[in-house]
Amino acid sequence: MTTTQALTVRQNGTAATALLVGPALMAGYGVVRLVGRAVSDYGPGVWWTTAHLLFLAGVLAFVPVFLGLRGLAGERGGGRTAATVAAWTGLLGAAAVVVQAVIDLTAGFAAADKEAMSEMFDRVQGVPGVMPLVYTVVPMLFWLGLLALVTLLAFFRRDVVRWWTPALVLAGTVVMAVNLDLLPVGALCLGVALMPVRRGLSA
Repeated sequence: MTTTQALTVRQNGTAATALLVGPALMAGYGVVRLVGRAVSDYGPGVWWTTAHLLFLAGVLAFVPVFLGLRGLAGERGGGRTAATVAAWTGLLGAAAVVVQAVIDLTAGFAAADKEAMSEMFDRVQGVPGVMPLVYTVVPMLFWLGLLALVTLLAFFRRDVVRWWTPALVLAGTVVMAVNLDLLPVGALCLGVALMPVRRGLSA
């Protein structure tokens, strides 16, 4: 086995694991968030910090997922090019979401109470460009990139990605966008959608 092949096998193995870990961490974020809101005002403190650490870890887990899915498109051709564009779109969105999570964690550590934390968010979000780059427009590229990737693979790699995978990824994304309280449900949709892809990465 060449060095390149060994790196590909290692990358695919990491991606296969991340396909399970990423959705599970996001579901954990949703559950902790719900519990925190039920037992406290969900401001600075253990619930906020734990939830957002899970959120950050979940987003980072999707980095090898994007790279692994991109690899499934093959080495050349239009499918490879389109998958590369989709993967980098998703990674750009992931970077924005990571910044958002770091801001949330920093505010949680620095603020004495929920009111102070809200004031910190207002100052940060008031900086020109921050809202679209970190909170509204660019983070959506994470979900668009993921949906584009699985849709492309559903056409080019039907042996790996089932026809219903893009629909389930879209459903999970919409559910989470409609109401953050439904994060565990949306994450479950992602987990079920991506589970069969692991076989293709492990082959």
